[in-house]
Amino acid sequence: MPVSLPAIPAIVTGSLASQHAFPYLTWLILAPIIGAVLVVALPKDLVRLIRSITYLSSLAVLGITAAVIDQFSTKLAGYQMTSTHEWAPGLGISWSIGVDGISLFLVALTAVLFPLALYGVAPSRNVKAYSTWMLLLETGCLGSFVSLDLMLFFLFFELTLIPVYFLIASWGHEGRNRAAMRFFIYTFVGSAVLLVGAIALAFLHQAQTGVLTFSIPQLEMTRLSGTEGVLLFLAFTFAFAVKAPIWPFHTWSPDAYAEAPASGSIILGGVMAKLGTYGIIRFDLGFFPHATTMLAPIFLTLGVIGIIYGGMVAARQRNLKRLVAYSSLSHMGFIVLGAFALTGASVSGAVLQMVNHGLYTAALFLLVAMIYRRRKTFEVSRLRGLQNLAPVMAGIFTVVMLASIGLPGLNGFIGEFLILSGTFTAHRWWAVVAVTGVVISAVYMLWAYQQVFHGKVTEDERAAAFPEISPRERLVLVPIVVLIVFLGVYPKPVLDRIEPSVNQLVTHVLQIDHATPSAAYHSSVSLKLGK
Repeated sequence: MPVSLPAIPAIVTGSLASQHAFPYLTWLILAPIIGAVLVVALPKDLVRLIRSITYLSSLAVLGITAAVIDQFSTKLAGYQMTSTHEWAPGLGISWSIGVDGISLFLVALTAVLFPLALYGVAPSRNVKAYSTWMLLLETGCLGSFVSLDLMLFFLFFELTLIPVYFLIASWGHEGRNRAAMRFFIYTFVGSAVLLVGAIALAFLHQAQTGVLTFSIPQLEMTRLSGTEGVLLFLAFTFAFAVKAPIWPFHTWSPDAYAEAPASGSIILGGVMAKLGTYGIIRFDLGFFPHATTMLAPIFLTLGVIGIIYGGMVAARQRNLKRLVAYSSLSHMGFIVLGAFALTGASVSGAVLQMVNHGLYTAALFLLVAMIYRRRKTFEVSRLRGLQNLAPVMAGIFTVVMLASIGLPGLNGFIGEFLILSGTFTAHRWWAVVAVTGVVISAVYMLWAYQQVFHGKVTEDERAAAFPEISPRERLVLVPIVVLIVFLGVYPKPVLDRIEPSVNQLVTHVLQIDHATPSAAYHSSVSLKLGK
C-alpha cells in the first residue's frame, strides 16, 4: 500500500535549483516562437527576408545556449537557472523550467543542429511554411528538455508531432504521405498513453499530499505500490520507446527517416529521438525507481536486441539513407542499455552518447543529402568511385563514419566505452553481447563507404556532374566535425557537467528502491536538498 505523506513544502522545490536573475531559458524558448510569428506575418514572396529571420532566430537560440553553458555550475547537481510562474494553479500546472547536467547538452545539441539543418538544406518551394514548421519544431524540442512541470513537458512533447508530420508530408520523397501518417499515428498513440500516466501520477500524489501538482521534483517524491509503479512505468516507457525509437517500437522510423526531407531526417535522428531516451532517464528513473530496477533486465534485453537487429538490417540495406536510419536504431540500443544498467558510468555514457549520436547521425544524413542532390539517388549500386570525383567529401565522410563506428579519438568511442564498461560491472552478459554490435557497425559502415566512394568510375558516370563539396556545405559540416573530434579527444568539460546530476539520479534510484517507505521519502528529500 502507498504510504501517506505530508504535503511537501515549497522549500524542497526551491532548494532543488539555483535561480538566475536573467531568464535565459524563457528567452531560449521564446526566440524561435518570435521568429515563427514574424515569418507568418510576412508575405510568402519575401523569401530572402523569411530565411534571414529564420536563421537569426535559430542563431539567437545558439547564442543563449552558449550563455547558459557559460553560467552553468559544475558544482551543483540539481536544476539551475530555474524560472517558475503560476499558469493554471487550479489544475496544478505551472510554467516551470530549468536545466541540469542531464538536459544541458541536449539543449546544446538542439541549438547546434537546427541552424545547420536550416542553412545546409534550403527548400526549393514554400519557404514560409517550411521555416515556420522548423522554428515551431525547435520550440517543442527545447521546451521538452527544459520543462520542470510534467504537463508543460507533455505540451512541448506533443507540439513536436505536428511540424514533423507536415515536414515529411509536404517536403518528403515519394513515399512521404504513408511515412508521415505512420509517424503521426504511432507517436500520437504513445503520447495519449503518456497523458493518462501523467494524470494518474498527479492524482496519486494528490491523494498522498493533498496537493495537485505536475511539478517534476515534487512528483518524484510520490510513493507508489508495486503495481502502481509498474503500470505507470509501462505507460511512460511506451511513449518514450516509440519516440526514441526502441526495438520493437521502431517500425515507423525507417520509412520516416528515409522519406523525410534531409532537414527532417537530421532533426528526427539527431534531436527528436533523444526526447525518448531523455524521457526514460528523466522520468522512469526519477518517478519509478523500484519498477525501473525490477524491469531493467527486460529493457536491457530490448536494448541489446535493438543493437544487433539494427546493425544486421543496416548491413542488408542497399539504400544509403535507410542504412543510416537502421544504424541510428542500433546506436539507440546502446543508449537504452546504458540507461537501464543503472550505474553512474553507464548512465553518464548514455547521456553523452545521446549528444554524440546526434552529431554524427546528423552529419551522415547531411552527407547523404549532398550525394542525393548530385546524383538524385540513394541506391548504393548507382553510387561508386565518388572519392575520385569529390575527395574532400570522401574525407569528411570517413571521419564521420569512423565516429559512428566508435574509433578512439572520435566522439562515438567515449560514450560507448562508458556504457559498456558501466554495464559490464553490473550486467556482464548483456555488455558482452552488446560488443558484437560494435563489430557489426564496422562491417556495414565500411561496406557502405567502400561501395560508394571506391571503385572505378565509368565514362558515363564521370561525365555526370558530381561537383566537390561547396563552401556552403563545408560551413555546415565543419562545425560538426570539429565537435566530433573535440568530444573524442577531450570530453572532460561535458562529463564534468553531466556526472553530478547523473550520480544524484542513480543514488536516488538505489536509495528509494532499497529503503523502507519512510526512510526512502526522507533520503529522497535529503538528496534533493543536497544534504
